[in-house]
Amino acid sequence: MEIIPAIDIRNGKCVRLYQGRYDEETIYADDPLDMAKRWADEGAARIHLVDLDGARAGHPVNLDVIERIGKAIAIPLQLGGGLREKDDIQKVLSAGVQRCILGTAAARKPEWAQQMFAEFGEGIILGIDAKDGMVAVSGWEETSEIPAVDFARNMQDKGCARIIFTDIARDGTLAGPNAEALRAMCEAVEIPVIASGGVHKTTDIRILKSISGVEGVIVGKALYEGTVTLPQLNVVA
Repeated sequence: MEIIPAIDIRNGKCVRLYQGRYDEETIYADDPLDMAKRWADEGAARIHLVDLDGARAGHPVNLDVIERIGKAIAIPLQLGGGLREKDDIQKVLSAGVQRCILGTAAARKPEWAQQMFAEFGEGIILGIDAKDGMVAVSGWEETSEIPAVDFARNMQDKGCARIIFTDIARDGTLAGPNAEALRAMCEAVEIPVIASGGVHKTTDIRILKSISGVEGVIVGKALYEGTVTLPQLNVVA
């Protein structure tokens, strides 16, 4: 299973939010590139980038930072946050990112998302951020009336090749992953699922490995707070 360190970018810095709350922010590095180099040096096979400003604005905001990381880091990158137009997807892919994550745009414009799946294939991942089982949008500041599992099935039917599933209630809490919700998601679809939210120790990785369909896990706060190291997680994975 792939362990994917997360780098959340806000105002050009590497930060972490608690349960997606913009008013509960911790800054971990003034330059996200420093963190990207660290995770690459420690054995990351891929890095997960989030443009938090972009998620709110509806378009990429920290593209300059992303371009610097894309030029300096040899391992694959995936990025989410504000990707709601084809032109922005193309800009991000040109910046050195291999996978673009669609969330809000897919929920609001499913037919457009279908076109993006068809055009970019493996270059697009569906990001499903759930709050109480319902899809959250606009940088997690709004909750839709779309059940996450139904949304996943619908997007799979439209050509989605991969899903990142985040339980907002667990994100940034170090409370462990929501295995029950993740298992329900994996049972609902036939495409690979990447877990996100709550991981804080190697035991969590063993739990996720026991769920059929989980191909990877995004880890953030646990690495930044030092409750576990990337090499330790890689050994278990």
